[in-house]
Amino acid sequence: MNRIEEHGMRNEEAKSEDLRRPGAGGIPPRGRLLLVDDDAVSLKNTARFLKRRGHDVTSATGGKQALSKIRKGIFDVVLTDLMMDEVNGIDVLRFAKRNSPDTEVVIITGYATVASAIEAMKKGACHYLQKPLRLDELDCVVGNALEKIQLRNEIRRLAAKKDSPWGVEQIVGQSPVMIALKKLIPQIASTNSNILITGESGTGKELVARAIHQLSPRAEKRFLAMNCASFSEELLANELFGHEREAYTGAVSARPGLLESADGGTIFFDEVGDMPLSMQAKLLRVVQERELHRVGGVRPVSIDVRIMGATNKDLKKAIQAGLFRQDFYYRLNVVPLHLPPLAERKEDVPLLVHHFLKKVVRRSNRALLGFSPEAMELMRRYDYPGNVRELENIVERCAAFATEERVQAEDLPPDIKEMDIFSFPREDHSFRTLEELEKEYIYWVMARTGKNKSQVARILGIDRVSLYRKLKKYQIVEE
Repeated sequence: MNRIEEHGMRNEEAKSEDLRRPGAGGIPPRGRLLLVDDDAVSLKNTARFLKRRGHDVTSATGGKQALSKIRKGIFDVVLTDLMMDEVNGIDVLRFAKRNSPDTEVVIITGYATVASAIEAMKKGACHYLQKPLRLDELDCVVGNALEKIQLRNEIRRLAAKKDSPWGVEQIVGQSPVMIALKKLIPQIASTNSNILITGESGTGKELVARAIHQLSPRAEKRFLAMNCASFSEELLANELFGHEREAYTGAVSARPGLLESADGGTIFFDEVGDMPLSMQAKLLRVVQERELHRVGGVRPVSIDVRIMGATNKDLKKAIQAGLFRQDFYYRLNVVPLHLPPLAERKEDVPLLVHHFLKKVVRRSNRALLGFSPEAMELMRRYDYPGNVRELENIVERCAAFATEERVQAEDLPPDIKEMDIFSFPREDHSFRTLEELEKEYIYWVMARTGKNKSQVARILGIDRVSLYRKLKKYQIVEE
């Protein structure tokens, strides 16, 4: 590059400063760029301009060095000169696209021809620039390439959300409390607030946490789930915070902890009520200051994580007993969510049964169509002390033992088949009507007799015609 070209480049750079002023169209995207040129002056000036535009720029003095840098890292955009000794720009283009298909490549040359431009575009270049560079054009081309990458990533993220096994669609239930929860999840997912999820074991607290993460702007980053009850205090501290070299015997090198590995993402503390008090104090700093100290370290490490916790304990009682820090509780409980036990939303049982049965059928290729009405009624009436997790296990067991195309009452576990049907009060302490009790009793007798109508009528003390009337009245029909 001669002095006239360099002077022109500086003038263009001065003009391009206007693009960074407020009102110039918002904040342009920033990216990791590889700049390749065997002209040292041109390489230096172009790199300086791109760095001032906020990009992370790596320079390569020729195609051979560019290939080495591409092997070691992934770049958003590669800007390469076309005419270079040994390894030319087309070679760099081919190698970059083979190593990372999502990388956008811009060809730069002082010997522009229609043929070379066409060849570059056929090989996968996103644009073609001619020297001497106009910096406003360079800035626009790089910005367009980065926006193209962002759009592609966003499309993939939305597709991943749609197909994700952790989305809101996996939270099954049409009871009022579950409908309200599913409406709330997308709203709180868009915030950065910490969340505390409470509920009995097996109610699906981690499923809710994953759904929130999947719908959040952090979805492309890591979701890290840790069970606080399964780690000793020393191991928990080392795993979470990492350590510096020689922090303890055997620490031959520094190692980042799990909190650092989740930077930009979400960390989920399951059974947070079992976390030791000293660990709560250490995490309080992470929650408040967004920074941590590795074990044996003195330098703070900044991190950006969203924290969610879950517990089946009453943390307010734990605070009164001195087992949980009040300040940590309030930092964590910014957005409280409560999952009710399955016994309080039994209208969701049939939906859950069908949901889990579909999963079993898909895995095992069994031709099961569902549960018989008698079996489903017994499933609906059971209280599920293990909640949704227990129900899933029961469905899987029933599918394994079923000999017909539908799971029958005799396929159910003894706890369900033999439960006392005369549980007069409901869960809300209201009482059943005579019709409700009669319907449940008929279901129960039908299940016990294998649907033998004559035997059912004899047990009920009625004739077969009366039995059929009652079956029709209560819509107890065979499928």
